[in-house]
Amino acid sequence: MPATDITAKNDSEFRTFPKTWGAEYVAAGEVRFRLWAPGQKEVQLRLNGEDTAMSASQDGWFEILATGVEPGAEYQFVLDDGLAIADPASRAQKGDVHGPSLVIDPTDYPWHTTGWNGRPWEEAVIYELHIGTFTAGGTFRSAIERLPYLAKLGITAVEIMPVAQFGGTRGWGYDGVLLYAPHSAYGPPEDFKAFVDAAHQHGLMVLLDVVYNHFGPDGNYLPACAPEFFHPDTPTPWGAAIAYDKPAVRSFFLENALYWLEEFNLDGLRFDAVDQIRDDSEKHFLIEVAETIRAENPGRHIHLTTEDNRNITSLHERGEDGAVPHHTGEWNDDFHNVIHVIASGETDAYYKDFAKNPHKHLARVLAEGFAHQGEVAASTGKKRGNTSTHQPPTAFVDFIQNHDQVGNRALGERLLTLAGEDKVKALMTVLLLSPHIPLLFMGEEFGEDRPFLFFTDFHGDLAKIVREGRRKEFAGHAGFREGEGDTSDIPDPNAKKTFDACKLDWDKLEKDIGRNWTGFVEDMLTLRHEKIVPLLGEARGHAGKVLSVEGGTIAVSWKLGDATLSMAANLSDEAAQQPQLAGKIIHETTSGKAGNRAGANDGLLPPWNVVVTIDGAEGSE
Repeated sequence: MPATDITAKNDSEFRTFPKTWGAEYVAAGEVRFRLWAPGQKEVQLRLNGEDTAMSASQDGWFEILATGVEPGAEYQFVLDDGLAIADPASRAQKGDVHGPSLVIDPTDYPWHTTGWNGRPWEEAVIYELHIGTFTAGGTFRSAIERLPYLAKLGITAVEIMPVAQFGGTRGWGYDGVLLYAPHSAYGPPEDFKAFVDAAHQHGLMVLLDVVYNHFGPDGNYLPACAPEFFHPDTPTPWGAAIAYDKPAVRSFFLENALYWLEEFNLDGLRFDAVDQIRDDSEKHFLIEVAETIRAENPGRHIHLTTEDNRNITSLHERGEDGAVPHHTGEWNDDFHNVIHVIASGETDAYYKDFAKNPHKHLARVLAEGFAHQGEVAASTGKKRGNTSTHQPPTAFVDFIQNHDQVGNRALGERLLTLAGEDKVKALMTVLLLSPHIPLLFMGEEFGEDRPFLFFTDFHGDLAKIVREGRRKEFAGHAGFREGEGDTSDIPDPNAKKTFDACKLDWDKLEKDIGRNWTGFVEDMLTLRHEKIVPLLGEARGHAGKVLSVEGGTIAVSWKLGDATLSMAANLSDEAAQQPQLAGKIIHETTSGKAGNRAGANDGLLPPWNVVVTIDGAEGSE
């Protein structure tokens, strides 16, 4: 394999997506390979079965330029001890995380939607899905078949759980180890691009969940290449924290974010558990990555959301004109948690924080964003959060279900199983007709009652650790306390039948239950797009106001430019006095139990009923 001086090459024509790490075409047939491995004295490139020494630099980088390289060529890095590993920045794998990486030409895919620039954030109705269980085929290509259905329903953004290559063939994706490689079980990179391309043709944005707080336990060879990649004295729930203060580490993640957005033409990223991204740099990584993304993608609607249990607002502040300089929105666990308490009555673990006056908490969440804004949380005894009233309602992504809140239950039950149709429809109405950004979890729009369980594909000792850890986690929880149940009944995460049980049952769409649910959701989303979305561009901070909380009935309003959106909801089993709302009624629930209409002459709001009005907007009077 010939190797030449990389500095002699003019690569401007070929470096469409220049990156510091990994394999990159710099000219026709010429690929530069780079690896940061300060923990190694020598590194060899194994390309198509032939080993060649890589050149070392003083800062721990190894590199080589190879010629005559075809797309799809197999390669690995060979360490001092003879161990052959995948490229930590592999763009594709031949098989699993322990096998060869593949050289990828990022310009090969023929995009059909080259003029796509995304959609404004206020139009977002997010649909979270897991590629492996969304369809029977469990691939990017098979998922394309359902995109017309989602678009017709009123979904405008598909959010995909992590697809970075992880150990085994099945898993949630949060244990990824090759963060640049689409998981090979879902299909090659061009299949993921085809999915994004097809989504854009249907007017759907595509958001990707990325995990920058840890690597998975199977196939992560970075500690051998670069022990400095981690801070062993700074723990996280998954091991040593990532060393974001190191330039090579920082570039790995900054460029990874750009890679997904630029090479795959994605519309945004969701950053997982950002409270575990430890960085004492003068500019925190999360601020730098947002600024970098926005500087590199002018004119595009790029949406960045975070998951963060601290209830902070510093990442999501707005400019005076409502512009978003950093992150667009925060996954709002407070909304889910209080909804879950109201619907199910469960008060274990973190639900304890919402057990007292849950309807008062919900009203505050809807009006102000967070329920806890610096108060002491009952579950921890510590203060949590900061004031969020200055944030616009569109800074909060709400959900009554998601992968975590369903899958992190011992038996993976969906809310429909726990609470029943009347309650769930009322709560979904609140979700879809509030000015917050709504998120649906795959299947809930057609009344899916199959579980979504925690599943993995580990083997040997690791499989045993995960299995036993899962069962130990729920010992003492409701249903598994002494005398209540046996934790051995909790499904084994490594069993294929656990994974198979989570596949969506699309046959429900042809049954009465499916038609009933999808008709309901489509009606709610049509109303949202026609009446509420046009007001959200004017949404600013201090928009929300709690009008009343009486027992299980709440009333909230939001000032959205010149209009006021108001909502009253009776989320209880008893009829209650209906709060007075200003403006024209745009929605009132028909009670499934009594057949009464909200706002009837008796002045009572039936159980699990919602009324929504708009005052001041054109056509609302």
